[in-house]
Amino acid sequence: MQFGPLIKFYRIQQGLTQKELANGICSVPHLSKIEGNSKEANEETMGLLLERLGVNLSSITENEEQIKQLVSELNEKIDYFLNEEADEAMLKLEEYEGIIPFTTNLHTYELTKFRYLIFKGMLPEAQVQYELLNKQKKIFSQPQASLFSYLYAVWLLKKGNFKKADEILESIGKGSKIEISSGELLYHRALAKSSLEEPGYAIYYGKLALEEFMQDHNFKRILHVMILLGINYTHSKIYEEAQDCFKHLIRNAEILKESKLLPEIYHNMGYLQKKLNKSNEAIVFFEKSLSLQTKNTPHYLITLYSIGEIHSELNNSIKAREAFQEVYLLAKELENRKYRMLANYYLMNLEAPEKSLAYSESKVIPYLEESDGKSEELIWFYKMLSNHYRQIGRFDQAVKYIEKIN
Repeated sequence: MQFGPLIKFYRIQQGLTQKELANGICSVPHLSKIEGNSKEANEETMGLLLERLGVNLSSITENEEQIKQLVSELNEKIDYFLNEEADEAMLKLEEYEGIIPFTTNLHTYELTKFRYLIFKGMLPEAQVQYELLNKQKKIFSQPQASLFSYLYAVWLLKKGNFKKADEILESIGKGSKIEISSGELLYHRALAKSSLEEPGYAIYYGKLALEEFMQDHNFKRILHVMILLGINYTHSKIYEEAQDCFKHLIRNAEILKESKLLPEIYHNMGYLQKKLNKSNEAIVFFEKSLSLQTKNTPHYLITLYSIGEIHSELNNSIKAREAFQEVYLLAKELENRKYRMLANYYLMNLEAPEKSLAYSESKVIPYLEESDGKSEELIWFYKMLSNHYRQIGRFDQAVKYIEKIN
């Protein structure tokens, strides 16, 4: 505990001048040096100053221990993804914010606060906290510096800057001392690789994270990793493993009543069934997902679009039209240009197929090439146009789109 700055804090809080506090105890210059930490007070002087301020020395020591315990508790709640309990721990810590700057827990607290803001998805507030910490990073200990780098990477993942996040996570090697569980570090490495569409690496780090979380009996994180593994097994065409993952996930999430995770699990199971050409089963899972989601959200939009796609493939034109009309309106409301254009293509295709082909070449493909890279939707359009041109004998154009796929 830094007693000098703490004395200054309580003196200013109580509206006392240095002269008023020092009167009869020590000289004003002597108090000034104590408050600036340039001179240590003897025990008797310190006791008299604190007594005049009405501050109990033993209560200060107890407070420091309490702060340390609450920081540890908050980190544990975040580790086990206990949302409400984390909020309670944070509220308790905020009661000590007046004295935390004078304790040895200052940097640990500020780093944990950064982690909490990221955990809660409060990204603008996390940005402010990052800037505060970035100014102090030169005086961090090595474990604190590694933790700061890790938290910065997680924040970047939340913001969609996957490449930079992956580079930072890679720089935090096994030899680094870091005050975070191995499972968390491995999970976020897997998440970064998954977001960069590197399923092999995502599966590798995901399996390692799963082992760690199983040892810690961290059930929520086990579910999170299994979702990640299921998605990447699907992308790697390891369909049997993906099927097993999602079956276990559905059973366990339903038992644990994980209502927040179930829509995501059902959606990804639906996507897997679509890949397996089981259209009816896919629709069942997509509709289950949709029934649990909040309307007018990006996730709702994607699931609804997936339902429309399958109805279009099955030539269920009435249901396809209903789905894509809703997708178009919602995409417009959410200002999501990609899904507005995709829905418009399908609606146009139902009325005038030739017109929709021209629209896909002039509008949809250029947009997807610029914004999405080699996305699944873009590859689908390349294949569709290549087949179209091959069928009408325009082999030069057919080859053009085949080359784009490769």
